[in-house]
Amino acid sequence: MKRAGLLLAALLLMGAARYETSAPPTEAFTQPIDGLTAAQTPIFRRGSGLFRQAWLIGPSDDHPDLIGLGPLYNRLSCIACHVKNGRGAAPDPQNGVTRHMVARLSVEGTDAHGGPRAHPIYGAQLNPEGVPGVPGEGQATAAFDETTVAFADGERVSLRGPKLAFRRLAYGALGRDTKTSLRNAPPVFGLGLLEAVPDAEILAGKGRPNFVWSLETNARTLGRFGLKANQPSLRQQIANAFAEDIGVTSSMFPTETCTVTEEACHAAGSLKPDLTDAQLDAVTDYIRWLAVPARRAADAPQVAAGEKQFHALGCASCHRETLRLGALPALPALSGAEIHPYTDLLLHDMGEGLADGRPDYDAGPRDWRTPPLWGLGLAGKGGDGANYLHDARARTLTEAILWHGGDAQSATEAFRQLQKQERDALLAFLNSL
Repeated sequence: MKRAGLLLAALLLMGAARYETSAPPTEAFTQPIDGLTAAQTPIFRRGSGLFRQAWLIGPSDDHPDLIGLGPLYNRLSCIACHVKNGRGAAPDPQNGVTRHMVARLSVEGTDAHGGPRAHPIYGAQLNPEGVPGVPGEGQATAAFDETTVAFADGERVSLRGPKLAFRRLAYGALGRDTKTSLRNAPPVFGLGLLEAVPDAEILAGKGRPNFVWSLETNARTLGRFGLKANQPSLRQQIANAFAEDIGVTSSMFPTETCTVTEEACHAAGSLKPDLTDAQLDAVTDYIRWLAVPARRAADAPQVAAGEKQFHALGCASCHRETLRLGALPALPALSGAEIHPYTDLLLHDMGEGLADGRPDYDAGPRDWRTPPLWGLGLAGKGGDGANYLHDARARTLTEAILWHGGDAQSATEAFRQLQKQERDALLAFLNSL
């Protein structure tokens, strides 16, 4: 019986290892999970191509399957914001332009399904670009106010908080009651594994769930994707991003994002979905099958000391180290395996300092979903942005920790009391992930 248990444990460890990649930092976010079949590999490559290709207005003899950009859009491709499948860059330091970010908009009240009520003139998101004949909606910029925080040993750190502003608005002012939220593009690797975590496993955590509207089931269901856990499935998250960010419609989001006011947008819109179901499936499978960077220097003494600090400070109560997967029909070797994303996929009150003032289904203005920490130590090393938190305000991991308030306030205060050697150990652990 003991040998059988050891064998099962060994098989689970073998399965868990298959989702990690030891590729160099420049390619660590772009590798497929080991074990894709001969039929899955070309789908992965096709999805990768669609994720990277710039979409066109049309016509195009060379790329007839990439016609459908706009009429309103933020960027030309997915990879333009999710740089190398990692996070987007912070606002331009010269002019504050948020090139890799989006500004979400809403007004008081909820939509028919309990989600945010889109702005009546500008919609759910401000899109700065438009195809010829369609004016872009305007431009979001972010400047930063600096404050200083001191550690108990005297070391001081400068924190910056963004001030969101808008210019060149095509249809007039947003209005005083408009709720806004600046969002940076998050990493996209490992999402297929998070999708395979059973609801019961997530709900066993200590945070609060966000129940959101699923277009696939036509019902409220557990949200797990998006910075506020406001999307229920990977397919819906991707289809929504195509529609909102690139203006590419699909069978899931078949209408353009034009509002009633935007007549030129309506006139330039397509009457049929731009993205075929096969294309949407390919991109979804590409993201679903992306591997996670393997840990580095996990056995180093400083890293081990930092891991103890991570638990002693209480960080692991939200950044849950281990989740167990459910069934994974496409990758059966991983079914039931343990993964180590350091997230509970639940909402937590992060305090007034990180509040965006904008509710999203059951997520309040101060609530954010715990972001996964796997791959954290490679941020900025593969061509993506080395910045942290939902709006890229934190330039270092130290700044990111110090911004934690609300449910994490006690952990932040305990971090401030650490000596430099202890803080360096914690950072070494985070950078090993």
